[in-house]
Amino acid sequence: MKRAAWPPAPRLEPPPDGSPYWAPEETLEPEARRAIVLEKLRGQLEYCWKRSPLYRRLWTDAGVAPDDLRELSDLARFPFLMKQALRDDQLANPPFGSNVCCDPGQIARINGSSGTTGRPTIFVLSRGDWARIGAAHARIMWGFGVRPGDTLFIGSYFSLYLGSWGALAGAEVLGAGALPFGAGVPGQTERALELIDAVRPTVFYGTPSYALHLARAAESAGFDSADLGFRVMFFSGEPGAGIPSTKHRIEELFGAACIDTGSMAEMTPWMTNAECAERTGMHLWEDIVYTEIVDPADGRPLEGDGEGVPVYTHLERTSQPMIRLYSGDVTYVTSEPCSCGRTYRRLPRGVYGRVDDMLIVRGVNVYPSAIEDALAHVSGVGSEYRIVLERPEELDVLTLRIEAADPGASDLVRDSVKRATGITPVVEVLPPATLPTTEFKSRRVEDRRHGAAKTVPVELVPQPRR
Repeated sequence: MKRAAWPPAPRLEPPPDGSPYWAPEETLEPEARRAIVLEKLRGQLEYCWKRSPLYRRLWTDAGVAPDDLRELSDLARFPFLMKQALRDDQLANPPFGSNVCCDPGQIARINGSSGTTGRPTIFVLSRGDWARIGAAHARIMWGFGVRPGDTLFIGSYFSLYLGSWGALAGAEVLGAGALPFGAGVPGQTERALELIDAVRPTVFYGTPSYALHLARAAESAGFDSADLGFRVMFFSGEPGAGIPSTKHRIEELFGAACIDTGSMAEMTPWMTNAECAERTGMHLWEDIVYTEIVDPADGRPLEGDGEGVPVYTHLERTSQPMIRLYSGDVTYVTSEPCSCGRTYRRLPRGVYGRVDDMLIVRGVNVYPSAIEDALAHVSGVGSEYRIVLERPEELDVLTLRIEAADPGASDLVRDSVKRATGITPVVEVLPPATLPTTEFKSRRVEDRRHGAAKTVPVELVPQPRR
């Protein structure tokens, strides 16, 4: 049988019949879709073998080659690609590393990581890849309810960060209008409210932290955030949209559907982890980016439902393709069907932890988002908080700084957090509006136990089921 062309041509048109499904792959039986994934994966691996010194070196050292991929489970024989290896490769082969793969004349965009966990990684994207990324994002946005008549307000940085650019690319392919407002300039939120009130966009993209900040600013300016007109709000950059209490709060404040999306910037099209309009957890859109969930203890792919680490593999990338990129995130995957009719596996609790950022307090694994969820169940407690970890003598002390008008809230917070985590915190109650407002990626953990104080990005959400 003749192999399908690789890379595939992007689907640039919405379904003509108004179907909720942009592509037939979305509702295929899983085995039928696995055959499509395997065919794409063979093309991707052969391309990398021919064009990427990085992969030739990694795979030769591991004793594998593209011909060893006879079935999808054979992918587990190939080594993980770690983010540090990408950084080291770019340092050794500046500026882009030895995994560019496409010709220099095909490079259309140069972006990069935020650099919050180390030296920023530089990404190059070919023109063909950017077209496929836009088509993939349009397809996924269609799946959570965006349509050509909508206008998308983008309240996130336009910089090296790929999130905003990816949202804009999806809107353009889908045929929706776009208001690429940006973020990060003093006074910009007040200006945003004026434009939102004038233009009346129906879809919002940003971080959950910024949406909550926008709601606070709207209240101060005399607006009701539920009257701003948003119908769909989708988020990436931090996992708040996957925290049940935060999701509910955003939906209650804005009267809009809160959609959780996002994998890793390196894995753009990053929307291939994304909820549908039913909002039952992020689908893994596996015919665009193939995702394994592996056991963090031994690295073996899970069979069936369970908790593990997502490992991502591009299927359609000609520039800097990622093969088995180890995310370091922690999630729970299920094959239980979604009422939307798509047959993809789902992450019903989103991404709720990191292998390397989980806090261990007195031998107990504590996910900061579990604390956030516990706080949300206490009436009168503000959305800003700080977690401070210290070890004054032999035992760890977790101090929780919260905002509340009633000093008596400390007892309720202490009990709620203890029920959620098993740890009894010291609770300090501060007057409302005391703590600095977090607008973008939340940094609310300060660990003082190991010498110099350091802040940790809060990229962790509800405590996993054990």
